Amino acid sequence: MPSSFVGGRRAGLKQLRVFNAQSYATTRNAVGEHSGVSKLSPYIRHGCITLTEARAHVVAQLGAGHSVKWIQELAWRQFWQLLYARDGEKIYENYEEAKVPLGHDSSLPRDIADARTGLHCMDRSLEQLYTTGYLYNHARMWVASYLIHHRKLDWRVGARLFHTFLLDGDPASNTLSWQWIASTFSSKPYFFNRENVEKFSRERVSGETLCTGCPAAKTKSCPFDASYEALETRLFGTQQRREPRRYQR
Repeated sequence: MPSSFVGGRRAGLKQLRVFNAQSYATTRNAVGEHSGVSKLSPYIRHGCITLTEARAHVVAQLGAGHSVKWIQELAWRQFWQLLYARDGEKIYENYEEAKVPLGHDSSLPRDIADARTGLHCMDRSLEQLYTTGYLYNHARMWVASYLIHHRKLDWRVGARLFHTFLLDGDPASNTLSWQWIASTFSSKPYFFNRENVEKFSRERVSGETLCTGCPAAKTKSCPFDASYEALETRLFGTQQRREPRRYQR
């Protein structure tokens, strides 16, 4: 399907006006048309609207006290930009030692490139990425975690893939987000299970999720269908003392 994004400052300001900031904090993790994401990232990425404008608009509507989650997300973006300005190409190397064993495969598997992994949550997300240039934030996290922790790819492989297709593919935000998933820019890795996918991809009307009709779900071969404790042992060989990271920052 073609991308729904129209370029330019006028379109960016229009998207800012229709953004439902009131429900952002509680619906931003949803994946699908019911998601409360702002869809402002392409306009911010290309300078059509500024971080200051994005913050001021929401604060004017809700007040600073009710805009905390939105302000935090804008602050993360600014933080990444500052790191990139300071460190330049160094962001493409591990910022810290990984907290779990990581793979080093540097080639993109064909089934990923073709969106034919046999896992609906991965294939539909990748198809959306390839055809529209956009991907809901939580789905980005699922795909990144799958490529890094399940398929054992070097995180830079996935980061390059996203940067190639994303309309909002910013070098700093994209690269450091992948490092955050990998645990080279955070205290622990991000991973997820099937329950998480079903919870955040469930459509309000139909009740269907990204797992509905998935061949892996039917054959009970879903790699995510386990408790977090079991997944942690399977992926990393041990369980960390702290609660595994399940959601976004």
